[in-house]
Amino acid sequence: MPIAFCTLEIHLPYARSLKDKRRVLRQAQDRLRGRSNFSIAEVAHQELWQRARLEAVTVAADYATLERVAGKFVREAEDILGDLIVDCQVTYLEP
Repeated sequence: MPIAFCTLEIHLPYARSLKDKRRVLRQAQDRLRGRSNFSIAEVAHQELWQRARLEAVTVAADYATLERVAGKFVREAEDILGDLIVDCQVTYLEP
């Protein structure tokens, strides 16, 4: 089963505290989880107020389905986070 691994680099210019940052990220993660079958976690920059890296992963039965689902996830992330996304990378792995 192929695996899709997505990395989102995020810049939060209006966050004035870690509490502001966590609120924005929690809302984005909840919405993305509700709209897709990805597991999502913040994996870097936990101590910085205005920067975050989210990583998401999912599996599918075949590569075509995985590519479609990953594309939908990226579009949803762009809709939810908009200009806050600095970089987005999707990697496909075949175990």
